[in-house]
Amino acid sequence: MFISFEGVDGSGKTTQVALLADSLRGEGRNVVATREPGGTPAGERIRELLLEGGEIAPWTEAALFAAARAQLVDEVIRPALARGADVICDRYIDSSLAYQGIARGLGVERVLELNLLATSGLLPDRTFFLAISPEDTTGRKDAEPDRIEREGDEFAAIVDQGYRELAAIFAKRVVTIDATMPASDISREVRGQLRDLA
Repeated sequence: MFISFEGVDGSGKTTQVALLADSLRGEGRNVVATREPGGTPAGERIRELLLEGGEIAPWTEAALFAAARAQLVDEVIRPALARGADVICDRYIDSSLAYQGIARGLGVERVLELNLLATSGLLPDRTFFLAISPEDTTGRKDAEPDRIEREGDEFAAIVDQGYRELAAIFAKRVVTIDATMPASDISREVRGQLRDLA
């Protein structure tokens, strides 16, 4: 299976990726856990440019995320799925739809088209949107905010609303989970939602 986790910064994605990977490995499954942007040498260099660089035009930002994603799919995700591994990704296409498509105003359909081309149409079997309002993530984020986190609360609120819209649009693939719950409860709910895929 190919699983992704989405949500605003501080929603607990990275924690849930680790918990799910540990749980599946405990069952004897082969698991590849990765992140976006990054996960490959080229992707990590693009990540540095995206998160630590200066001002970037919206379409440049969208194209760089898509480029990192294309490399990750080609180098890590498709080969892992081909050998029968489960892949768990901290962010994937829905991040670009929420951040660049909605919050940056580029349009969901246009950003989706770009990313479907970049990934040859690869979508997760299930995406978990960890829903939490940006104000509730205080204290959960890194001490040093990255370029996108520095956009502030108003931008984060637009991204959050964007994710909620996407969860409704792609309701067959995206599962919304209350991310204010304890991490262990979220993990249990995730595993329950995956029973039909495992």
